[in-house]
Amino acid sequence: EQLKAFDQEVNAFVDYMFGPRDARVRGWFLLDSYLPTFFLTGAYLLSIWLGNKFMKDRPPFSLRVHLIVYNLGITLLSLYMLIELILATWEGGYNLQCQNLHSAGEADTRVAKVLWWYYFSKVIEFMDTIFFVLRKKSSQITFLHVYHHATMFNIWWCVLNWIPCGQSFFGPTLNSFIHVLMYSYYGLSVIHSMRKYLWWKKYLTQAQLVQFLLTIVHTLSAAVKPCGFPFGCLMFQSSYMATLVILFINFYIKTYRKAPSRTAIKEIPVTTEVKNGFHKDYFAAANGFLNNKKAQ
Repeated sequence: EQLKAFDQEVNAFVDYMFGPRDARVRGWFLLDSYLPTFFLTGAYLLSIWLGNKFMKDRPPFSLRVHLIVYNLGITLLSLYMLIELILATWEGGYNLQCQNLHSAGEADTRVAKVLWWYYFSKVIEFMDTIFFVLRKKSSQITFLHVYHHATMFNIWWCVLNWIPCGQSFFGPTLNSFIHVLMYSYYGLSVIHSMRKYLWWKKYLTQAQLVQFLLTIVHTLSAAVKPCGFPFGCLMFQSSYMATLVILFINFYIKTYRKAPSRTAIKEIPVTTEVKNGFHKDYFAAANGFLNNKKAQ
């Protein structure tokens, strides 16, 4: 009863802050109450702390089979979201510059269903960090990494409840395409015999940068020429992205303005890849899988 009362208070508060929720997503899994998203995020943060303590005096796990299944599974999910978003927005005649929340009828609901999967994929991607923990890649669990994973899951809970379609489609469409390229590469790179065929590695940097710039332009274009999409949501998205830019620049300067030692050069090859808008050394490995010289 106390938990139920607390749940009602929390949801009353978020409703007071953001206004009426979109009726089209009522009853969808995990959306009616904020507590599941909050507790899953808390469990994610706690698992990092407890996991590092658990692994402190233990050898790292290999997890090669798990990495293959996980990365290729995310690849297939991302491919589904990409195709379905393209088809749904085409069916609804979505405007590329700015699209409101209620003009496309059934297509809007179709977009919202795909974006629910995008929201749910963010809790699945908590496993990126868990693999780092189990493989004892603690140096990769930076503030930037944890901040990005934890906040995205919570932000998309809000998106699904208040702006589950319309202008919200653009970022997930681009990101799903990038994830198809990225997670397929990481999954296949675990298989030694496949590495010589992975020719698209060098193009991930350009693709990530293009995604990042296009998302910024798309967000600001809707603010300059309104279409009925909530202006406050556009400003929040721009502000959130600004925090990521600041953290990325800070990380980049700290990492690449220092002259590398000979030992570091021998152990870790120089790379310029970017994942989810951040430099490849932020990830250094496919979910904890180090791509060292022996793996070349």
